[in-house]
Amino acid sequence: MRMRGGHRLYRPVPLDSIAPAAAQAAMVGEDQNFKDHGGIDYHALLQALGYSRNDFSWTSARDVGELLRVLPHVWTRRAAIRGASTITQQLAKNLYLSPSRNPLRKVKEAVTAYRLEAALGKQRILELYLNVVEMGDGVWGVEAASRKYFGHSALDLSREQAAALSGSLPFPLRSNPGYRPARMRWRQELILRRMQGEQIEVPQEIDETADSATQTPVPTVDSSPPAAASEQEPAPSPPADSTPPSDSAER
Repeated sequence: MRMRGGHRLYRPVPLDSIAPAAAQAAMVGEDQNFKDHGGIDYHALLQALGYSRNDFSWTSARDVGELLRVLPHVWTRRAAIRGASTITQQLAKNLYLSPSRNPLRKVKEAVTAYRLEAALGKQRILELYLNVVEMGDGVWGVEAASRKYFGHSALDLSREQAAALSGSLPFPLRSNPGYRPARMRWRQELILRRMQGEQIEVPQEIDETADSATQTPVPTVDSSPPAAASEQEPAPSPPADSTPPSDSAER
């Protein structure tokens, strides 16, 4: 799926103009520990490395030994490590860094995430993230996505619609409410169940050919909203699939 004619939809809005369900769905789908970490989710990172113990302490010989065991496999598990990126890290990458997979870029991303947490706080980070996250071909932010796919503002998003937008991530060019939605629907169902209180895990998807490698630059964050996006025909809230879709199911 490629940009057609370079047309972009982008309407930044304040957090209080976005339905709370959209923020909740984003955290459930992309960063379940967003409110608790300081920019880096070390628990998710250790899991991505293949670390098998429940906790970690530098004073525990067993913990350190297990960490030393998994560290040599960092390169082979790099896709899983990318899947452990927090909302703050994703925002740092989208605003300030290139989509390069150079290890140095990951270091810069971590440092920038720490600085964002210190300077902005959780609410502002979440607001910026929801305004600049890519949600389709040339569609940036939940306000533009809500108007394109559902025909109304982000403030009026239902839980099902919010879960559908979050379900498009982290590869919105491959599946979204308006394009090959089978994968999106599967994740939407998992996110909805988690939002409703079920203690299930929403898997962090990983892929060696992530969309970020070919993303167009994120629009510049500006305090004044750009011209309104053209009206789109509302799309119905998609039903939820119970199993992961195959490639053929999406075509």
